[in-house]
Formats: sequence, structure tokens, C-alpha cells
Amino acid sequence: MRLFEGKKGLVMGVANDRSIAWAIAEKIMEQGGEIGFTHLPDRPDDDKRKNRRRVEKCLEKSEFEAKFLVPMNVQEDEEIASVMETAKNEFGQLDFLLHSIAYADREDLLRDTIETSREGFKMAMDISVYSFIAVANAAKDLMSKRSAMACMTYFGGEKCVPGYNVMGICKAALEASTRYLAYDLGPRGVRVNSLSAGPLKTLAGSAAGVGEMLKMYEHVAPLARNITHEEVGRTGAFLLSDMSDGVTGEVLHIDGGYNAMGSPGRLTNLLA
Repeated sequence: MRLFEGKKGLVMGVANDRSIAWAIAEKIMEQGGEIGFTHLPDRPDDDKRKNRRRVEKCLEKSEFEAKFLVPMNVQEDEEIASVMETAKNEFGQLDFLLHSIAYADREDLLRDTIETSREGFKMAMDISVYSFIAVANAAKDLMSKRSAMACMTYFGGEKCVPGYNVMGICKAALEASTRYLAYDLGPRGVRVNSLSAGPLKTLAGSAAGVGEMLKMYEHVAPLARNITHEEVGRTGAFLLSDMSDGVTGEVLHIDGGYNAMGSPGRLTNLLA
């Protein structure tokens, strides 16, 4: 029997086929899971529906089908509620939920953290952090008694990573939210964890200057290499499966061990 046979869930945050959310979704569907997807709403004047098409293209390239694909603006509680109603009608209950949504204004990302605008800070926290709380709250009555939620974080929420700036503050808050949601939802049998992936070439990664990070991780990480989308996909699927049924409130790193280092490691050989 496959790991997700008979399991049903919701995946939010697929932007294209290089998205971490897609890597995880693929592994879940390979293991028999059924998934409903959400996508960023398209503008009314966008006849090509670019955001929807990006997710559709992922599915077309694969052997899998979405049980549903609907727009969701996480800043609107009514839209979140509508998605949950769709999930209820389609699935009855949810066994897993993946939140892979984050956003900050590019101008705020490019300036020093101390210069972050007030409105930019509020928007980044609302979309990147509060949306997970809002989604978890809206989904709690749909979650089965042995289910899991997961969100995506990064090491910049634990330590200062120059260039990650305001998003690092958001990830710190997201990780704290994970622990509090794990406590709130624990009596329901719902586990809540964060997956902290090392740098990957994704749409979000390009905005955070992932190119330079990839070079550094190769030299500093104990594995002396970067991680792959496939590895993150497998680890994310693990966190959402029954295989991790005793794990909650955790931040699980998949970064080749980079987070364990207290010095530049092998990078010092190049600097000598």
C-alpha cells in the first residue's frame, strides 16, 4: 500500500514546476494522495489567467490530476472560507495541508531591514505569517483525527542572513506560529510542523539572491553540496504522512547540515 493511499489534502503555493510546493505535491501524488490546489488569483483583465495556467502546466507535464484548482487570496477570509467549503464538498475531510505562501514587496527586500516600510512590513507579515494561522483556523474542523499541516520556512528566520531582510523576520514569526498552532491543534490529532529548506532555484529564491547562497552552501554544509527539489519533496511528504506521526511543533531542516555549522567550515580553505 502506498504511503498516501486514501489520503486527501490541500496544497497552497505552487507557482511553477520549480516550486517547493510542487516538489512535495508530486511525491504525495506518486504515493496515492489526492490533492486540491489553490493558486494566486488572476487579475480581472488577464484573459490568459497566467497564475492558474502555471499550476495547470505543472499538472499537464505530470501524470497526475488535481481534484480541484481554485483561486485564493489569503488576505481575504471569505476566500479562505470558500476554499475550505470546496475541500469539504470534494473530500469530506482533509488528511494533510501544505502552506507554501510568502510575499514581501521587492523594494523592502532590497533595502536594509531597518528601512523596511510600515505598510510593507504589515503586508509581508499578513501574507507570509498570518495566512498560515488563518488557513489553519479555517481548516481545523475539516482535519481528520490523524492529520498534518506544514509550512515552509528558511534559516534566515533563525539567524541573520544578509539580503533576506524583512522576510527573515516573517519566517521567525512563522516558526513561532508553528509551535503555537501545534499546541492548539494537538488535542484534535493534528500535527503542525515547518520545513526549513536550503537554497533552491525557485521563483521566490530568485528574489532572495539564491545564486550566491548556492555557492556558499556547497563549501559550508557538511554534505559539501546543495540539496535538490526531489530531496525536499520527499522530506515534505514525510512530514505530512503518517510516518511522522509523533512529530509536531518542529522545524525540520533539509539543508545538507548547513544549520549545524558554527564556522564557515571548508570555506576557510578557499579564503586562506
